[in-house]
Amino acid sequence: MPAERRRFWSLPLAAPRFVAAWLAYVAMRALVLLPFEWQLEIGRRLGRIAWRMMGRRRRIAERNIELCMPELSPAERAALVERHFEALGASLAETAMGWFGPVDEIKRRVTINGEEHLRSALERGRGVILYSAHFTSLEFNVPALRPLCPRISGMYKEQRNPVVNRVMARGRSRNVDETFAKDNVRAMIRSLARNSVVWYASDQSYGRKGSALVPFFGVPAMTNTAICRIAARTGAVVLPYFYRRLPNEARYVVDILPPLENFPSDDPVGDVTRLNRRLEEYIRLCPEQYLWIHQRFKGRPAPYPDVYEAVRRPA
Repeated sequence: MPAERRRFWSLPLAAPRFVAAWLAYVAMRALVLLPFEWQLEIGRRLGRIAWRMMGRRRRIAERNIELCMPELSPAERAALVERHFEALGASLAETAMGWFGPVDEIKRRVTINGEEHLRSALERGRGVILYSAHFTSLEFNVPALRPLCPRISGMYKEQRNPVVNRVMARGRSRNVDETFAKDNVRAMIRSLARNSVVWYASDQSYGRKGSALVPFFGVPAMTNTAICRIAARTGAVVLPYFYRRLPNEARYVVDILPPLENFPSDDPVGDVTRLNRRLEEYIRLCPEQYLWIHQRFKGRPAPYPDVYEAVRRPA
């Protein structure tokens, strides 16, 4: 058995705390054997079950959508939350395919717009930062992007369960050359120096160090401004990079947008605000596919209120 596989299976299978994670891994490997349309439908049905059972996460999504899209009626917001959980369920199939499914099948379903922006940025030889966000089809599109990149790297968040970390690393290893923790700036800079394409997302809540209150759908949110400093230090080109599943189809679109003018400037808050606006525009194209179950507005300093206080109370 190759050394990589021996390391993968080295964790104790009988440990009770690992059983659920191993079963999830086996289910993912089995799921990709089905026709992809079936996979998505199974995922959606699981998402509907999660909508009923995951009350706290449902209330977080409801609160986020209430804050970000106040123009929607209560009925419209409720319907969007339901569709969001269906998209979360579908993401299980999309992730399984992205990690373990046939690459040719994925490429056939993904249309990439803006390849010329990526080629032009790579010609500069200083690396490329794909400014992205947490949409539900995050993992599905990477195999289609891979052939366009001489080297590709990505951020990750360490999980508490070591089996989950192991499975995640194994799944991503076929699509990326390197992964590093989201706060490992040195590793990111080294990767850019090798003219890598680096997937970078700063749309989740960060601590106050290196962050600023930046509007997200008009609501102040703690937002990491490191992308401006990294781009200034390395000379890397920053390209907005977003993706979505087309309505009522098992097909996907990846949009690589042109770089922002005068980025980075001497105003990191203004720069990140501009990036957020690009993200907001894209979220409105597929609002159910954005990760609303994350507490995007937590960690704000006084006098800003805790918008999730009611969410944490028992229903």
